[in-house]
Amino acid sequence: MSKHNVKKLLYSSSATVYGTPQKLPLTETHPTGIGCTNPYGKSKYFVEEILKDLVTSDKSWSVISLRYFNPVGAHESGLIGEDPQGVPNNLMPYIAQVAVGRRPDLKVYGNDYDTPDGTGVRDYIHIQDLAVGHLDAAKKLLSPSFSGFKAYNLGTGSGLSVLQLVKAFEEASGRKIPYEIVGRREGDIAYCYSDASLAKQELGWEAKKGLKEMCE
Repeated sequence: MSKHNVKKLLYSSSATVYGTPQKLPLTETHPTGIGCTNPYGKSKYFVEEILKDLVTSDKSWSVISLRYFNPVGAHESGLIGEDPQGVPNNLMPYIAQVAVGRRPDLKVYGNDYDTPDGTGVRDYIHIQDLAVGHLDAAKKLLSPSFSGFKAYNLGTGSGLSVLQLVKAFEEASGRKIPYEIVGRREGDIAYCYSDASLAKQELGWEAKKGLKEMCE
């Protein structure tokens, strides 16, 4: 990139860089890297640190890191969406595959967390809102006044439990989603949701699509 004078980077990061939350909602000032609960989060954290060092050592570079919370859903045309060939690693496509009969039931990892219904709470954001967030971030990155490294949370600012998402998907699809409660997964945390006010303030961005649209 440096050789070809391409020195602006919009990085796809993740809320997992925050590790186990010390306080909620998560703001961009929350410490990162401490207590990262899985290799994915650790890899995102390491790359952010490399990029911070890069812009410190060479002022000609500028980087915006977008910390995604939990992107779900599909484009309303149905032409673009998340439909993995193997066993899905994410909740929404797993629920969708159960709904169409590709899988017999959903495994819910733990119902004994300190949450309203015992299942993990996450900040789900529609994939189209996430796409718009990239466009808004790119405008800032390309403006002559921007330099250095800046991180922004992309989330809705509120959390939903696994079972709340299951219920909403049942209502949107008209299908029953059978599920089985199994043991907790190592590395999972009870709560993770954002404070996305910095993105609204500095990028003019906020999530507009709700849970019903995500499930539809």
